[in-house]
Amino acid sequence: MATFLYKLGRLAFRRRHFVALMWVALLTLAGVGAISAPAAGTTSFSIPGTEAQKAFDLLEQRFPGASADGATGRMVFKAPEGEKMTDAANKATVAKTVKALGDGSEVVSVTDPFTTNAVSKDGTVAYLSVKYDAPAVGLKDATRDALETAGDDARDTGLTVDVGGDALQAQPDAGGVGEAIGLAIAAVVLVLTLGSMIAAGLPLLTAIIGVGIGVGTITALAKALDLGSTTNTLAAMIGLAVGIDYALFIVSRYRAELAEGRDREEAVGRATGTAGSAVVFAGLTVVIALAGLSVVNVPMLTKMGLAAAGTVVIAVLIALTMIPALLGYAGRKIRPAGEKRKKTSGTALGKPNLGTRWASFVIRRPAAVLLLGVVGLGAVALPVSQLELGLPDDGSQPTSTTQRRAYDLLSEGFGPGFNGPLMIVVDAKNSDDPKAAAATVTDGIKDLKDVVTVTPAAFNKAGDTATITVVPDSKPSSTQTEDLVHAIRDDVASKADADVLVTGTTALNIDFSQKLSDALIPYLALVVGLAFLLLIVVFRSILVPLKAALGFLLSVLAALGAVVAVFQWGWLGGVLGVEETGPIMSMMPIFMVGVVFGLAMDYEVFLVTRMREAYVHGESPSQAIVTGFKHSSRVVVAAAVIMMAVFGGFISSGESMIKMIGFGLAIAVLFDAFVVRMAIVPAVLALLGHRAWWLPKWLDRALPNVDVEGEGLRTQTEKDTDPDEDRELVRV
Repeated sequence: MATFLYKLGRLAFRRRHFVALMWVALLTLAGVGAISAPAAGTTSFSIPGTEAQKAFDLLEQRFPGASADGATGRMVFKAPEGEKMTDAANKATVAKTVKALGDGSEVVSVTDPFTTNAVSKDGTVAYLSVKYDAPAVGLKDATRDALETAGDDARDTGLTVDVGGDALQAQPDAGGVGEAIGLAIAAVVLVLTLGSMIAAGLPLLTAIIGVGIGVGTITALAKALDLGSTTNTLAAMIGLAVGIDYALFIVSRYRAELAEGRDREEAVGRATGTAGSAVVFAGLTVVIALAGLSVVNVPMLTKMGLAAAGTVVIAVLIALTMIPALLGYAGRKIRPAGEKRKKTSGTALGKPNLGTRWASFVIRRPAAVLLLGVVGLGAVALPVSQLELGLPDDGSQPTSTTQRRAYDLLSEGFGPGFNGPLMIVVDAKNSDDPKAAAATVTDGIKDLKDVVTVTPAAFNKAGDTATITVVPDSKPSSTQTEDLVHAIRDDVASKADADVLVTGTTALNIDFSQKLSDALIPYLALVVGLAFLLLIVVFRSILVPLKAALGFLLSVLAALGAVVAVFQWGWLGGVLGVEETGPIMSMMPIFMVGVVFGLAMDYEVFLVTRMREAYVHGESPSQAIVTGFKHSSRVVVAAAVIMMAVFGGFISSGESMIKMIGFGLAIAVLFDAFVVRMAIVPAVLALLGHRAWWLPKWLDRALPNVDVEGEGLRTQTEKDTDPDEDRELVRV
């Protein structure tokens, strides 16, 4: 591996014009493809194998043209103090609004609140419902605008009007100003780490090119592959972070090779062969973790994971080829590591750096450092025991939004459960008396706890399928509503002479959460297992990969604990802009496991390969730890700070899902890089000594030698050396 990458780096250095043009051409093609591609159409959200999804599919068959998965909107009206919505003037105003909405495009139906009994008992609140023929993410902007502005005339008359429903579901934004600040912080850290603007600009430039190619390709294929905008956001987030880090590691190693006195082409080759090998295996762990999301069998997650994995592959390829090419262009403008310090201080050369001093401290007190790190992260992880999963709804929106105000008005007028009605689908095709079967289901649901309203069964034209709407007494994300769904499925369905399915947004969220929870253990086993095998090949050790996996579990649990404390309990919510607490997004645990595992293994590979390199070259286990920190700690810390800055930029997003992901990933990098990799890892290695690098002889013979340490480069250098020069040196 190291020898191949050594040759690749030197080739890219010599053929820099071709390499640069190739990547610029790919960026151009991706950009043109993104601009000229047809706009992304309807993006479907399906969860194969769940009851809620089966019910949606059945409704599509038995109620053709009803748009079972079509978006819905609700316009909520509240009368001024002392008035009621049933007053003649207010009724006339609502009637005009109903007519205006009915004339809009993509509208299937609009209900009149005074004919559908959609007025609160005290008469102060009423609502109308709008049904569309396209899912929420597929609605045209003009349709959303029409829904938002339709109530303007009613507001002018003194009514309070707010709009909710999934029809107003916004496309997630990527962080805006916060993301720009994150990039600015990354640029400052790169300058401090690499010593010059030019050296710092290379990782930023190549990362942006890589993300441009990845996001451009995703945009170009969005319609054909049914990709949502969240896919772009995730690919940009991950691609930017790893792209900067991978380039940083190679540029930093290049400067270290220059400091050893090697010429620039040789330094590029050695940097690509050694640090590049670590980049390849670090990238592989990230790709495994992201692509492994496919095992969950949720198409949206699968597409997000594969798209982000593709962006990581591009980041690896750019680091291995374009960075060597750009280093060729930079020439002497990038100085050897430590050159500035040598000029300014004659004593600085022999002074141990902070990484060396820290490693020496850990080696002297490994047990205390290990105990402190494990106990500290364990304490932060405690809130995970109170983790509640769900999907965000309008109740989790900021109070400044019309969706949240509409949600609160409906809760005030009709009860909290009104925002999450359940739809019961009664498949009586094989029943002797479909109407009697539907009546049995209706009566059974009425007898259950936490039920406010049960509508009469509505049959299709064939008379073999009915729908029943149930309004719970509790809010959609509550455990009481979840218990009600299970009671209908378990108790009522078993007594009916028909197949009974529960669906609707609330039931879909419950099924989604359950599916992700069920998939977490198999996913962990697959991803951690594959990466464990990969790390055995890299480190030629059993205990080092095992320690890496256990450390990851500790850091991801601590990160999830922090997410629960902030987004579920509200700790520091004001600082981070969390206006409403609630259940943690269902996909958060499995998503964090995937992404954080890949990133955690990045730091493990970059830090420990340098220790392994020193150990293989004859240093003692303790000295190898110090050497690894001497050469890698500074760049690993810089990489972690950069990644935290990039992820932290997404915390400013107005979309709760993106905000939660940004915070979760940023805090996970903090715990993993600074506590696990920089403290727990050296402490464990110090306690293990030579045993850390133990590998059974039979396994050593069976494993391929990937030579991450670059041992093969010595042989390569000897081959490239002029034999006459060797003989001359011998004679001297």
